[in-house]
Amino acid sequence: MCFPSFRLRACALRLPLVIPFALTALPLYAASTSTPLSLAAATQIAAGRAPQVQAQLLRAQAAQHDAVRAGRLPDPQLTAGISNLIATGTQAFNAAADSMTMRTIGLTQEIPSHAKREAEKTVANSGVQLSAADVVTVRLAVRQATAGAWVRLWATQTERRQLQDLHEQFALAVQLAKAKLSGGTGSTTDVLAARAAVVELDNRITAVDADIAAVRAALQRWLGNSADGALAEAPDFSTLPVPPAQLLHDLDRQGPLLGWDARENQAQAQLDLAKAGKHPNWSVGLVYGSRIHIPDMIGIEVGVSLPLFPGNRQDQDISARYAERDAVKDEHEDARRAQREAVTAGLAAWQSDDKQVSTYRDKLLPLVADRSRTALAAYRGGGSLQPWLEARRDEIDTRVAYAKALAAWGTAWAQLAYLLPEQNPPRAINLPEQLL
Repeated sequence: MCFPSFRLRACALRLPLVIPFALTALPLYAASTSTPLSLAAATQIAAGRAPQVQAQLLRAQAAQHDAVRAGRLPDPQLTAGISNLIATGTQAFNAAADSMTMRTIGLTQEIPSHAKREAEKTVANSGVQLSAADVVTVRLAVRQATAGAWVRLWATQTERRQLQDLHEQFALAVQLAKAKLSGGTGSTTDVLAARAAVVELDNRITAVDADIAAVRAALQRWLGNSADGALAEAPDFSTLPVPPAQLLHDLDRQGPLLGWDARENQAQAQLDLAKAGKHPNWSVGLVYGSRIHIPDMIGIEVGVSLPLFPGNRQDQDISARYAERDAVKDEHEDARRAQREAVTAGLAAWQSDDKQVSTYRDKLLPLVADRSRTALAAYRGGGSLQPWLEARRDEIDTRVAYAKALAAWGTAWAQLAYLLPEQNPPRAINLPEQLL
């Protein structure tokens, strides 16, 4: 994408060629729904298909058309009429009654000042620059939203697997309770409690299935039918495509700030256009008069506007445009500070989520799993069932919390990974989801 002002004309020439391709080109993934959908493929598809992206591309095309006509001379005016026509008396409205009566036809061309025409071109070119930046901004926002939806679906499916993995242990508890009851060492209460635990687990899985349907619908908003298949392995959320220090340094290259330079240029161009209002505009006219019985006549007119009282007109416009330009600069600075705050908070959240996921995966999940197995083994050896019931509730809650932490971790990563345009896709890793 071309943003510097000296490249605006080059962008203007290429934009009509780029836009039709961008509206129709789709990733190869779309041709094969049997291929697991990776996060990188999902964001690529959404960046090409999303209605917001296509709408912004069309706005960029409209800005290009506006730039082509900017600074052109206005259309000439064709006039026709009759002059010196008798209006009273017996010969009223008789074109042949007086030798001075003539039918006229004329052509007038308004010629705005050169400064105004050049300022109009600059305003239009700044619009092209802004619309081009908005295309990139919208694409990045769509990538972020798509990545967030993909992560939520992946994390919810992980939550279901985490709960489904407990079925074997729960079924074993029911078998043990029934066996002890048959052997005379157990109780009906233990059997009912074990069976209730299985029913409760199935109920939790049913609720997660509803969540999966909801988050898949969110992903379908961006991908359509491409979101119906299986998901590929998650990327490595512990590593960002760019270092955190670079994110804090390259704030102006990030999506939310891409359009602000163009807005400043546009405000300056509007100021230059207001200043051009002090330059006089010209007009040239040619009139041909046809008279009856005597020679025809021709007239040439040259006009010029006279900005004699700029204090109440042009100066007020210039002052207003100065204020608008300075306001845009202040808003740009505020947006830069807000973006720094958002990136700093996002990095802190991502780093915190990374540590929490590691703690769940490496410490908490193994501990609660060992506790459940130990409690069930103790029950097999003649102990009470109650310690296992308490342990399995904690294990369910821990596994669900782990999945929620994964969702928060991936979402924080996605918000940071798609701040800068044209980043390399992340490498995929296999996260250990099964607890043996």
